[in-house]
Amino acid sequence: MSDPAMGRFFALQAVRLSGAVMVLLGVMIGTQRAPALLSGLPQEAGYVLAALGLVEFFWIPRLLARKWKTPDGQ
Repeated sequence: MSDPAMGRFFALQAVRLSGAVMVLLGVMIGTQRAPALLSGLPQEAGYVLAALGLVEFFWIPRLLARKWKTPDGQ
């Protein structure tokens, strides 16, 4: 049997990891040190991507944990 808590834990960690990757790529784009595939993007796009990555890293896991903690009837 699969424990739902384990699946939720790994989902939270995946969200955090993707947020950290977004921040890293956003900073790389913002400083114009991005890989060749992303080097054509403007600096502003990097700043936006980094900001969205911070939101995904810090707030989305909290929202998910709160949603999963609340009983289904409420």
